[in-house]
Amino acid sequence: MEGEISPREAEVLAAVGKHLSNAQIAGRLQLSVRTVESHVASLLRKYGVADRRALAAHAALRAVRPGEISRLPAGRTSFIGRSDERDAALTALAESRLVTLLGPGGVGKTRLATVVADAYPDGGAFVDLVPARAGHVVQALAAALGVSEHPPRPLEHTVLERLAPGRALLVMDNCEHLIEEAGALIDRVLSRCPEVRVLATTRERLSVMGERVIPISPLPLHTDARRLFLDRARAIEPGFDAPPELIDDLCARLDGMPLAIELAAARAGSLGTAGLLSAIEDRPRLLSGGRGPDTRHRSLRAVLGWSHELLDDEERAVFRRLSIFSGAFDLDAAAAVCSGMPLAEVADVVGRLADKSMVARHGDRWRLLDTVRAYAGEQLTLSADLTATRAARLSWAANTAARLEELPATFDRVAEELRAALMEADDPPESGGAAHRLARSLARLTFGRGAFTEARAHYAAAARHAGDVAEAFRDLRDAAQAAVGVADESAAYALMMEAAARAREAVPPRPDLLTAALAHAVIIAVRYRSGAKESCKRQADLLAEALPTADPHASALLLTARAWHETGVGPARQAVDAARATGDDALLLGALDALATATARAGNTREAHRIGQERLGLITTLPAGDPASTAETIDAFHAASSAAIAVGNLPAARTIQQRSRTEDPIGAHPYIAAPRLVRVLALTGRFDEALAHAETMWNGWRADGSPQMAWMSSAVAMAALVHGLRRSDRFELWRARATETSGCSDPADSPDLAACMAFVDARTAVHTGRFDDAEALVERAFADFAEPWWAAYARAAGAELSVAAGLPDRRARLAEAAPFAAQNDWAAACLARAEAEDAAELTAATARWERIDAVFERACTLALIPARTPEAGAALQALATHAPAARLNLAGQRVGRFLHGSRELGWPSRRSSGET
Repeated sequence: MEGEISPREAEVLAAVGKHLSNAQIAGRLQLSVRTVESHVASLLRKYGVADRRALAAHAALRAVRPGEISRLPAGRTSFIGRSDERDAALTALAESRLVTLLGPGGVGKTRLATVVADAYPDGGAFVDLVPARAGHVVQALAAALGVSEHPPRPLEHTVLERLAPGRALLVMDNCEHLIEEAGALIDRVLSRCPEVRVLATTRERLSVMGERVIPISPLPLHTDARRLFLDRARAIEPGFDAPPELIDDLCARLDGMPLAIELAAARAGSLGTAGLLSAIEDRPRLLSGGRGPDTRHRSLRAVLGWSHELLDDEERAVFRRLSIFSGAFDLDAAAAVCSGMPLAEVADVVGRLADKSMVARHGDRWRLLDTVRAYAGEQLTLSADLTATRAARLSWAANTAARLEELPATFDRVAEELRAALMEADDPPESGGAAHRLARSLARLTFGRGAFTEARAHYAAAARHAGDVAEAFRDLRDAAQAAVGVADESAAYALMMEAAARAREAVPPRPDLLTAALAHAVIIAVRYRSGAKESCKRQADLLAEALPTADPHASALLLTARAWHETGVGPARQAVDAARATGDDALLLGALDALATATARAGNTREAHRIGQERLGLITTLPAGDPASTAETIDAFHAASSAAIAVGNLPAARTIQQRSRTEDPIGAHPYIAAPRLVRVLALTGRFDEALAHAETMWNGWRADGSPQMAWMSSAVAMAALVHGLRRSDRFELWRARATETSGCSDPADSPDLAACMAFVDARTAVHTGRFDDAEALVERAFADFAEPWWAAYARAAGAELSVAAGLPDRRARLAEAAPFAAQNDWAAACLARAEAEDAAELTAATARWERIDAVFERACTLALIPARTPEAGAALQALATHAPAARLNLAGQRVGRFLHGSRELGWPSRRSSGET
């Protein structure tokens, strides 16, 4: 495929991968938009994909050139033998999508895999699972692919989306300790990514359907094994030589195992071949372990045991302590677990161990090969050093994580080691709270990198290791706020209830913490309508238990909780005053949200809009990396956009959306942030963009398991509106999707969807002229809605429908909608159009649409003005462009009659009926 793409197409493809529009690409590459469209169409055809999203995924895969495997370890020594296995693996990969190199530890599976991958014609990634812990196989694969987490979207879905469109080879190395988890992930990759192939190395079969196993046996004794020994021995002692039969005898005693041969060759210069044979004869050859006798394992363990005996006491002590590290370590880390030894001395010993092939060097870091580490770990377990070494490693991890908070750029180098240290921590008394410090630092580091879900787990772990109830409260509160940031309010509620339980049990009692925890729980349950599904009475009971306290923060939280529970403007103002007095802007932002919501419910959406703008001003003062600040920032953009839509200020809503792309921590999320964009694009008449983003939003939501996010349903309904205005046969599909998203079987039963869907149905009926059920639609549009954000749209569209359909109560409906129009510029423009009786009034209504940038509605209104007006003629053409095959009921024959003063129109003139 690569060779079929021209240099210009490659430039266009790269720009598509950055999610630029055709107009933006044209400007950047100095092309016409039509030329860009032609290149995009050509790329879609060449890659055989249907949309830009899939094309963007191909652009991402081009970051790795064909034939290049990212993170593929570079060979530091010559590769000897294995030509048959190499050819067999390449042939198998051509025929099967999963090939497993199977063999015992030390047999050379990893090295062979790198050679096979290097010869493979397509790009891909090398995934080293040695440092990975249970539950982190996806993270290891994501790191190899350069994929980042986008919570609450599961990381696996992002990885699969990255892999799905193109050809790639994944080398999954050392799967044995995570055999079930790695096998399950590989199975899902093969199912979801039809062009991906996997080369795995393991000591145990993956047992995945379609697996092609290639057994990797020891090296042939008289050829490859001998060559390997001589090559490695001469690398250390260039003049080394020995009779071939002695080398063959030594390799036979080592069962032809490459690792054992290399370890032996490292000592050949000092002991000679005969000395090596004598050393092996004197060492035990049987060691327990594994799930059954295996001569190859036993012979390798014998070599390791013999190699260990050749170390001096100092080397042995350092060697076994280094086994505490699951991956690579630097000299500072080594010194930390070798208490009492100066850094220079540790460096000397580590260097000696590396010379003896007991430790492998990688730049400025070292690591024990997995088989060597397993043996060293056994020695540590048998020694008196185990407890002290674990404590030292935990202390090192805590101190390292704390330093990384100031220099987070190097976090990836030690991330897995820090995670492993926390997972294995038992936090002994002498650790000085090291596990708690480590968990807090890990939480802050991962939160700062946008891994909110992982950060929440670390905050929760910190609470388990907390030294007192105050620390535990802080940890659980931060975990809850991290959960709120990714729209997992049910988890957030449960975390705060756990904090409340701890506060109840505290000795001595901590009523301030109990009050704060209960207040947080109530706020989460009411503000976010969390999945806890707690009743109003339950929240009242919690508030009754939350006693007044002298602590100003707890008091302000309690007032805010009561404001959310009581929904009145007065309590909300008290909460705002109390929060403002604390000087805590995050606390103030939450109280202001309660006030904005109460104000909107009282009918003053313009004041809610003003408060939303105030909140956006406050977020610039918040500290970075704080979960509460991040949660309030995310909510501020969501609420401000909703309020701007609620008052019909579409330009403001667009500005908020543009700002959120860089300032909102989830501003690029495919289905949490996207609804804001879909709503404003649909209402302003930018239909193609609205539908494109709606498809991305819907597909992402479904791919992630359709999490309960009822507030997203209005954006899905906006996609239905666009299809309705275009008279598309997908209108009912998107209407059903909106209902599904709301979580209710009937839109009228959904607080989030009832008003919006009433608006969509009424507006579509007006535009298409379908008035059979106009009376019922108008009745729905004037129902009492639980939320205030879409009520003005519903009322205005319902009033216009009553006029267009000639319903008897049309004048009453216009009057009933008027107060809502005073609070919403879109509704005001709609009513102005519905009440217009001549060209001048239609022109005035057109100006209203223009002020709020509603280009489609402006075109619809201009279409009502006599065609002799040049601008009206242009509007008719624009209307056909925006909604091909659609006809606004006010246009066409009825409009023609109306414009000529006919009273036969089912939209009677108020003046003709004697009304002034």
